[in-house]
This record gives sequence, C-alpha cells and structure tokens, in this order.
Amino acid sequence: MTLFNLLQIVLYLAILLLLVKPLGKHMSRVYSGGNTFLDPILRPIEKLIYRIAGVDPNLEMNWTAYAVAMLTFNLLGVITLYGLQRLQGSLPLNPNGFSSVEPDLAFNTAISFGSNTNWQNYGGETTLSYFIQMIGITVQNFASAGTGMAILVALIRGIVRASHKTIGNFWVDLTRSTLYIFLPLSLIFAIVLISQGVVQTLHGPETVPFIQKFIVANGQVVDYQTLAVGPVASQIAIKQLGTNGGGFFNTNSSHPFENPTPLSNFLEMLAILLIPASLCYTFGDMVKDIRQGWSLLAVMTFIFILFLCLAVWSESQGNPSLVNMGADQTATNTNPGGNMEGKELRFGVVNSALWEVATTAASNGSVNSMHDSFTPLGGLAALVMMQLGEVIFGGVGSGLYGMLAFVIVGVFMSGLMVGRTPEYLGKKIEAFEMKMASLIILIMPLIVLGFTALAVTTEPGREAISNPGPHGFSEILYAFSSQGNNNGSAFAGLHGNSTFYNISGGLAMLIARYWLAVPVLALAGSLVVKKKIPISQATLPTNTPLFMAWLIGIILIVGVLNFIPALALGPIVEHLMLR
Repeated sequence: MTLFNLLQIVLYLAILLLLVKPLGKHMSRVYSGGNTFLDPILRPIEKLIYRIAGVDPNLEMNWTAYAVAMLTFNLLGVITLYGLQRLQGSLPLNPNGFSSVEPDLAFNTAISFGSNTNWQNYGGETTLSYFIQMIGITVQNFASAGTGMAILVALIRGIVRASHKTIGNFWVDLTRSTLYIFLPLSLIFAIVLISQGVVQTLHGPETVPFIQKFIVANGQVVDYQTLAVGPVASQIAIKQLGTNGGGFFNTNSSHPFENPTPLSNFLEMLAILLIPASLCYTFGDMVKDIRQGWSLLAVMTFIFILFLCLAVWSESQGNPSLVNMGADQTATNTNPGGNMEGKELRFGVVNSALWEVATTAASNGSVNSMHDSFTPLGGLAALVMMQLGEVIFGGVGSGLYGMLAFVIVGVFMSGLMVGRTPEYLGKKIEAFEMKMASLIILIMPLIVLGFTALAVTTEPGREAISNPGPHGFSEILYAFSSQGNNNGSAFAGLHGNSTFYNISGGLAMLIARYWLAVPVLALAGSLVVKKKIPISQATLPTNTPLFMAWLIGIILIVGVLNFIPALALGPIVEHLMLR
C-alpha cells in the first residue's frame, strides 16, 4: 500500500469522526423534542402531516402498541411495493415499456426494500420503470431507514426513563427521522452528486454514436450504443445515507452514472457510515453520558480498522495464481497493483477494499467493485463484518441497537464473574433482558446457517452455483449472511433470481429484520418500567478501556465462533488452495 493510499484511509476516518458530534447532536435534539435550526421551515410541515394522518404527537405508546404500529406500517409498505411491481406495465413513467415483475421476484424485492436490505436479484435498468424506482424503491429507502431509527430511539428511551410505561410514539419518531434527518441530508447530497455527473432525468434511454464503428461476429456494423439513464441521484443519496444500498443500475456504485469521480466515490463512502457513527454520539447525549457514546464508537472503529487492514493487505498482495503465470501485480506509477479483478481502475485496490468493509460493516450493501472477485481473505473480511451481526456501525438504528444487545450480554457476564450486580446505566439487567438480548444475537446465526444448509443440500440451491468447490459454498454462505443481516451485497456469481432463492431469501430477510426488531422493543418496554439504581462502589463502569476491550472480545468470540466451521469450508480452505 502506497503512502497516498494510506493517507486516503486516514483522511476518510478523520472526516467521518469529525462529523460525528455535530450530526449526532442534531439527531439528539430531533428525538428529544429540542429546537433545531430546521424548525422554522419544517415544524409547520410536521404539524400538517400529523393533522392529515390523524396522529396526536403527544400521545405516547407502550412497547406493544409501538411494535404493532411499526409492523403495520412496514407490512403496508411491503404490500404496496409488491403491488406496484405487479402492475408496472400499467403505470406511468415507463419509457422502456417494462412489463410486470414476476411474482417470486416481486416478493423478494418488496421484502428486501421494506426490510432495509436492498438485496437485488434483478438489474434495475433492465427490470424496473422510473415510477417503481422512485415511488416504490426510493420511498421504501426512506421508510425502512426511518423505521430502524425509530426502534433505536425507543430503546434509548427505555434506558433513560425510569418507572415509565411508554417509550414514545412510532409515528412521531418516523416522521421526525424522515423530515429532519434524511430529507435535508438527501437533498444536499443529491445536488452534490449531480454536480459530479450522477444522472438525474426522466428522459428515456439515450442513443450515443461511437467515435469509431466496429463489426461484430455476424458481420453487422455497430455505430451507436444505448445508454440507460433515469432519476438516479435522488435514489443514490438516500441509498447511501439510509444504509440501504440498492443501486439504480445492475453494477451499483461501480457504474459511472452512479459514481463517476473520485470525489463522488469518497463522499458516497462517507455517507455509508455517517449516520450510524453519529448515532453513537446521539446515544451518549440522550443518556446524559457522552463517554458512553464515545466508547461504543471506539469499539466499532477498532473492529472496523482490524478487518479493513485484513482486506487491504489481502487485496494488495494480489492473486498468487496470476503471479505463477507471470503477471506483474506490483504497484507502480503506471500499474495499480494488487488483485484488480472485478475492480475499477479509477478506484484501485485500496478504495475498493475500503468500500467493501464499510458497506458490509454498515448494513449498506452497495458496491464499487465485485466482491465475488476478491481474494479469499478479502471476501472473508466482508463475510465476518456481516456475521458479527451488523453491529460494527451497522444499519441506521439497527446497528446500534444490535451493539447495545452485546453490551447487555457483556454487562451481565462481567457482573457475574466479579460478583457485582449486572446493571447498565442505572438499570438492572435481569433474566428477561438477557433473554431478549440473546434472541437479538442468536436468531441471525440460525437464519444464516439454516438457510445455507438448506441451499447446499437441495438441488435448486446447488443449481445456482457458478463456481464449484469452496468458492461456490462461499457464494451461498455470503448470500444468506447478507440477507440474514439485512445487508444486500452479494458474491454475484450465485444466480439468485430463481424461485428457490427468491422465496428463501425473502423469508430470511423478513425474519432478520422483524424477529429482531420486536425483541428490541420488548427490551425497551422491560427497561422503561424499572427504577434507576444510584451509582455505587458495586457499579461496573461501562465507559472504560477495560470494558471496551471486554466488549470487543464478546463481539468477536460470540459473533465469529458461530461461523468458524462454515468459514473453514469456504474462504479459509480456498485461501489455502491458492498457496
């Protein structure tokens, strides 16, 4: 890795961490009902939304009512997106004349975008009309991201409040997330992306003449090409900021119309982690202990850097098979060096590896290179970042509430080991809290490993593999690791658009989102009724380097050990076979 590449990584992390406090403080004010600089413009709009929807913003909910509202809203969103896809041929803004989407693919896509996964078994520019991309896909990008944020805020209120019964109002939290956070950031970001060359138009495909004609195999002279365009920038903005990840084009952010310049690439990578990282400060501010937020951010950043180093080192080493064939993979002024298969020359190895680790850490899933072409250890880094439960930054809201589940487990275990009462921020951690935290942590491995086992033991599952051997197994493991953690990225060598993978993947995404969200709200409901315990000599501090090291150990041990046998069958043995 060159000095220039190292500086890019340092600059990226420095800018990200500098933005954490101002954005985190703003989000804390939004959810605490404080004044923000956007109030003069947005407060009247917010009140109008409540009036039209018939929502009383002062009426709060207990955890069961909050869960019912969340599930109802998301169910309606999934049904609506499914219906729009099935009616696509009859809807406007369809310059390509696309017909309706097949039922199993529409099922998978509706759940995918409703659950904030954005797994795509289709090519956007060849399958969906502008209307579906805007009214269906982009709207769900806002709604699913807002849902994750609302669940997190409900959990934080459960921790902060004492002897209460309510954890807030889902409709208010959803509205404020969208109105005060996602919309302003997305509007600014979309304009910046347009300035860099990301397309934004409702015109149909553009026909562009070639500078030089050429003749194809059948003797036909080709002198033009047809370029797909559309309302791209508006979708890409919320795709990145909301950790959604689904691209307008099939090749996602490696496409020059989604990600045309080094600056757009840097800003899109920054947007992936911006809100998840800033929510750590929001948490610290809302619980009135900023050090708690900084400690969680430090844990996330440490593990992120650990696997980033693995990915960058592995990709920089290149492919040993190509070395044996005499290929020069050394970085020079004219050669980017390393394993460049599946990567854009304009981004190179380091930017591709940085994006890979960021997108799998943050439950985003967008790509600027093809993960299927990474070295085995480079692919391992992406797999582990997902298999840790998407808690290293994670999705907006969902990453931090997943991390807090690990914190509760860590507090409980350390309390038992040293003979102290397990408590976190003044709340006793008892049997019910441990049961809910265990569900949040353990449901995901059951989904991933269960569906992977089903795929490799059935003919429809094996038929989709394009690469035999350990890499083919890795493709299946990656697919369900991605869908079972609401990530959305893929080892694209797996042919996912089949009835088997559309249905099984849809079920995996559905369980991974909502079978975790409900226990989180139950945890919030249990904590909010508890009394606050004063800090004493027996209180275990949770903002010290010692506890941070303990938490890192818990995450790595609990997260990785579940998957070591599967990883050994896939990327680890594939790495050994290359040597």
